[in-house]
Amino acid sequence: MNRKLDSVEVVNNEAASRFEAHIAELTATLTYRRVEDTIILEHTEVPPALQGQGLAGKLAQTALEYARSAHLQVVPRCPAVAAYMNRHPEYKSLFPPDVIKWLTER
Repeated sequence: MNRKLDSVEVVNNEAASRFEAHIAELTATLTYRRVEDTIILEHTEVPPALQGQGLAGKLAQTALEYARSAHLQVVPRCPAVAAYMNRHPEYKSLFPPDVIKWLTER
């Protein structure tokens, strides 16, 4: 991750159902939906001027840490989040049990 991102704060805007990172006048987001004890991570949007700096990863990490602390299962519908989870197996336990079973049988 880009060292400049260490100072970027990602917040959970529950009213808008999204994680947000504000840099100057630009906002990067990761939208989600909550269904009972599951969080569905739907779409990551990073403005072109901020792309390629690891911001999508920082959004994903924050969302996954939130899910872990809230004891939520994670369904990553967003390809960026799914790729992040594949690169970081420490988040594998957040998948619903049927997904973990499917992953281990592959």
